[in-house]
Amino acid sequence: QVQLVESGGGLVQAGGSLRLSCSASGSIVPPNTLGWYRPGPGNQRELVATINNLGGTNYGDLAKGRFTISREKGENTMYLQMNGLKPEDTAVYHCNFVVFSGTYRVYWGQGIQVTVSS
Repeated sequence: QVQLVESGGGLVQAGGSLRLSCSASGSIVPPNTLGWYRPGPGNQRELVATINNLGGTNYGDLAKGRFTISREKGENTMYLQMNGLKPEDTAVYHCNFVVFSGTYRVYWGQGIQVTVSS
């Protein structure tokens, strides 16, 4: 089992910044990926950004140029620096952890609220 602890959400004015973090603990082996998702069109979860245990990153279009995901190599705490926030970034952001150990296992955090006021 893997536990995910999210922190860093809150209220910010448009143009402001927030930093989210997510720490994974428990049965963690490489390869694995930590990431953030938020609700998107059609109530599907939309990719914000992911980072794997080797530091490889992937960004959703909504994040490119504004958000930066980071993780110390081999560590299981991930950070999402969000700059230039817009009211449309208001959402519950969910931490996601995917680990491959013979089969893929996927875990989700409870979610953390980000509110951007205009």
